[in-house]
Amino acid sequence: MSKRSVTEVNASSGSQGEPRKTPRGESKPREQPADEGMGEFEDAWEDELESDEEVVDAEAGKGEDGMDVDDEVMPPIEESEEQPPAPDVFIPGVHRLDKDEILEPDDSVYVMRHNMSVNWPCLSFDILRDNLGDQRQRFPATAYLVAGTQADVAKNNEISVYKMSSLQRTQKENDSDDEEEDDDDALDEDPLLEYRSVPHLGGVNRIRAQPLPASSPLPPVNQPYYVASWSETGKVHIWDVRPLIEALDVPGYTIDKARTHTPAFTINSHGRAEGFAMDWASSGEANPSALRLLTGDIHSKIYLTTTTPSGFNALSQPFTSHTSSVEDLQWSPAEPTVFASCSADQSVQIWDVRAKGRKSVAGIDRAHEADVNVISWNRSTTYLLLSGGDEGGIKVWDLRNVKKKGTAAPDPTPVAGFNWHNAPITSIEWHPTEDSIFAASGADDQVTLWDLAVEQDDEETGGMEATPEGGREVPPQLLFVHQGQKDVKEVHWHPQIPGMVVSTALDGFNVFKTISV
Repeated sequence: MSKRSVTEVNASSGSQGEPRKTPRGESKPREQPADEGMGEFEDAWEDELESDEEVVDAEAGKGEDGMDVDDEVMPPIEESEEQPPAPDVFIPGVHRLDKDEILEPDDSVYVMRHNMSVNWPCLSFDILRDNLGDQRQRFPATAYLVAGTQADVAKNNEISVYKMSSLQRTQKENDSDDEEEDDDDALDEDPLLEYRSVPHLGGVNRIRAQPLPASSPLPPVNQPYYVASWSETGKVHIWDVRPLIEALDVPGYTIDKARTHTPAFTINSHGRAEGFAMDWASSGEANPSALRLLTGDIHSKIYLTTTTPSGFNALSQPFTSHTSSVEDLQWSPAEPTVFASCSADQSVQIWDVRAKGRKSVAGIDRAHEADVNVISWNRSTTYLLLSGGDEGGIKVWDLRNVKKKGTAAPDPTPVAGFNWHNAPITSIEWHPTEDSIFAASGADDQVTLWDLAVEQDDEETGGMEATPEGGREVPPQLLFVHQGQKDVKEVHWHPQIPGMVVSTALDGFNVFKTISV
């Protein structure tokens, strides 16, 4: 992000839709000419004769013989070759915005960047699978999301399926002008946001879609595509959103409200205790319809719900090793009976559903110095686990070093740790295919992209050897800092569009792809 003064911005022009640095509350519409039907034309003779007053002035400037007399000899006008100064780069924690300044994005570092506003804040969302193919690189892009709202009153909340289309590549000033006008990648269209919603009683604390096998198509419309929502009422609802997707793709499709507007199943195991932790898993290609859903509440209990040929089955006995609110849950990508959890008791626990007594089998008792808010299990290197804490720290754990319960071994040391964020970590997620890359978001209004494979090379750092002004060193593993949203809550990678990131905050969604990933 770059930081510019108000004067600079007011004197420069920007692309439509791009946030500019202007004093807050002082934006005014541009005045239009009184005659809207006819534009203003340039007078080709205005330099020769404008008014009687200018004729008098011209006569006064002549000598007795009628020759022009120059009062001053002006130097010849030459075009300046000096480039305007580059805008300042804003580094969070090092620089501070003045009262009348806002951040302006540097679109030269984005392959794509879009902002989308919605009726109510959606502080949790998930990316839905589609039939448009994997490893998509072409523009315009299309993506499907499911999100739950945080409305003003409980009855106004909704579960919404969003279709975001015409997501164009970012237009840069130095783009070639000789590109073909009919190039699909260069179409200049506004992005389109469409949605279908169902009512949801209570604010949605978290929402997650069922996993589908990699490279598998979207289920046909006569088969379910399940989404689970954690309600602030203490109930977990399971919805079939497949007809909502069909309604967005097929004009005239009529939604069967009996199928979509009533939950397919409701988990009442938590009583009135609300929660945030939730994760799905499937049995893979052997039996993709066999699903498992974990839910954790603020009273430290974790419940398991499974599927049977006749429907869902909520198991009544909870998992109970945490001593405070369960904040996040993750199934192991390699072992179908193993999962991890994190809690406000500062620990990360590892569980096996086959273990007797419903107690954790291993854990890190003091994973962070504060609440552990979020975790993410690496899908490629399955012994790596990420955790993000309330103190703003991010840690990478090697699960092969985690101590088993009943042993006196000390807590393991994280293989990597970062303290870049200066507020609680609100979301963290490994890249779906690159095992060293992850994304994180924080209550400091930052979305950060990281690569653990990057190492400091003292011989090649050049100008980066010096610590920036303000005394804060930028970690070499920090690839990118995305800003501009207020109160960022969740961030997810799109599994079918490499490098595409979606984040949600109090002021809406951001969809972007950077030159870094």
